[in-house]
Amino acid sequence: MYNLSPFFKRLFKKTVLKRFLFFLISDAVLFSMALYLSFYLRFEGMIPDRYLVHFYISLPLFISIKIMVFYFLQIYRFTWSHIGLYELIKVFMAQTLSSLIISASILFLAYGEPFLGFPRSIFLIDYAFSLIMVEGLRVSKRAYIHARRGTVVEQKRTLIIGAGDAGEQIVREMKTAKDSPYLPVAFIDDDPSKKRTSIQGVEVVGMRMDIPRISKNLDVELAVIAMPSAPPMEIRDVVSYLYKAGINEIRVIPGTKEIISRNISILDIKRIEVEDLLGREPIEIEYAEIERDLKGKRILITGAGGSIGSELVRRISQFDPQLLVLLDFNETALFHISREIKERYPYLSIHPLLGDILDKEKMGVVFRNFAPQVVFHAAAYKHVPIMEDFPEEAVRVNILGTEILGKLSYKSGVEKFVFISTDKVVNPTSVMGASKRVAEMVITDLNHQQTTRFVAVRFGNVLGSRGSVIPLFQEQIRQGGPLTITHPEMKRYFMTIAEAVLLVLQAGAMGRGGEVFVLDMGEPIKIYDMACELIRLSGLEPEKDIPIVFNGIRPGEKLFEELLTAEEGVEPTGHPKIFKARIKETFSQEFLFRKIEELKNFALLQDAPSIITTLKEIIPTYTPNRLSKLS
Repeated sequence: MYNLSPFFKRLFKKTVLKRFLFFLISDAVLFSMALYLSFYLRFEGMIPDRYLVHFYISLPLFISIKIMVFYFLQIYRFTWSHIGLYELIKVFMAQTLSSLIISASILFLAYGEPFLGFPRSIFLIDYAFSLIMVEGLRVSKRAYIHARRGTVVEQKRTLIIGAGDAGEQIVREMKTAKDSPYLPVAFIDDDPSKKRTSIQGVEVVGMRMDIPRISKNLDVELAVIAMPSAPPMEIRDVVSYLYKAGINEIRVIPGTKEIISRNISILDIKRIEVEDLLGREPIEIEYAEIERDLKGKRILITGAGGSIGSELVRRISQFDPQLLVLLDFNETALFHISREIKERYPYLSIHPLLGDILDKEKMGVVFRNFAPQVVFHAAAYKHVPIMEDFPEEAVRVNILGTEILGKLSYKSGVEKFVFISTDKVVNPTSVMGASKRVAEMVITDLNHQQTTRFVAVRFGNVLGSRGSVIPLFQEQIRQGGPLTITHPEMKRYFMTIAEAVLLVLQAGAMGRGGEVFVLDMGEPIKIYDMACELIRLSGLEPEKDIPIVFNGIRPGEKLFEELLTAEEGVEPTGHPKIFKARIKETFSQEFLFRKIEELKNFALLQDAPSIITTLKEIIPTYTPNRLSKLS
């Protein structure tokens, strides 16, 4: 017997054409009923034959004019399951215009047959009945859908920026996903050939410069930037037009690297962050080279619960290592990252370890038990003002901890050791920067052992990391301000956590031992400008809603960070945005480790002035700015 199921599935499958025909035919029927009821009510249920002729003659005119007006005002292009006030107003306008045209036409013809004596009250009665019926039909569809779903989701009128593949996918998802909070009302695209085209029933209405006008006309509440391959400078320009339009709810679809090999869904839509507005081109990484370096390896990550460490864990997990050992002394952070990875990669061998890198005996057990082949050393103290108050801790963790792990690595036959450094090591003015510079010297010297390849990677400030300026600003905004900035001209190099970690992985893959890698981080960004962007992203105005105050440069800080000194210079690598610092050390191994031993003793005594003096002896360019406090 022939199976009719596929036939009926095709027959009742929803399409734009079927929706158009359904409402067109429904409206024709409703317009007919409205006109008949108008005559019926006008003559109190007894329509004389003469006026019944008026009904039959005028019916095609009423239906055709109304449907043509509805068509030209694009009433049949709306998705009525998401009807709102805007759509109802459009129907009201269409019905009013069509009734005026009909009235004018018949009154003009009323002086002769067949419209002679046409009752004028019919126009008003028909207008009321038609409006109630056509709007009632559309409202009833939404009510039925919500009743069937059991819940009503408040949908926001959404403007889609970008009418490419990503925009088409995201609009399709918005329309088909159950309980979607988005109601797409229009596309914006700078390609003039796309204007007035319809994508998934949503029209391309203009370019980015038209956003303020279009937003006002369409009553836009929210915008989604569907331009995953656009550079941040272009995103920032689009956002400026959205600000001008008064649209403060802005969402963005992540970059193509984050959604590779899968379709985009509404779950990918995220709030726009300041990272999305940085004027930096994305870093291109040789994923195949990284995979060769990490796949099937036993990998130890220190500081695995921190901002950089946890992102290292996430990224490395994608490369199918044999074993991931996650080391941190923060039990809460360690719990969260290990649980996250176990849920995301249930078949990956993960071993969380709670411990202190200064515990030499325990670290020895870790290296013996797990025999790591690659070590990523991200554990460190990094908060500049705190380390000025506790220089002995900077010595213990940043210098001595690195020395312990480095020596265990070459004694255990580790293949590669990647050390996370900072731009604050260049001409340091802080204890933190000086301690990390000494740690760089330690691993560079250990590279001479020739059993382990030691490399370092210098970073600028990482957006959103713990203790960084952005979480501080966000908390101050939540509290109503003010935002505190040390100096109006304070500038910093910034990168996202994802960029920082990709650089670490690339450096680990390309390092041959002894290198200090530096990222070409573009232009430094004024902290004041970043503060203003964060305030605007919160839907507020800088200085008007949230004040900004300047409280002076803190101990150990500089107005400008340097990535490389003139004395060092750089050498190119195989990567266009990664360089190798040309570092010339003028001291002997004996001198370095004698001074480190002195630092260890001064740290035990908590002798801050002696620590500062010894750091200056190791790093001649170190110029501390709070000796007066420590002396």
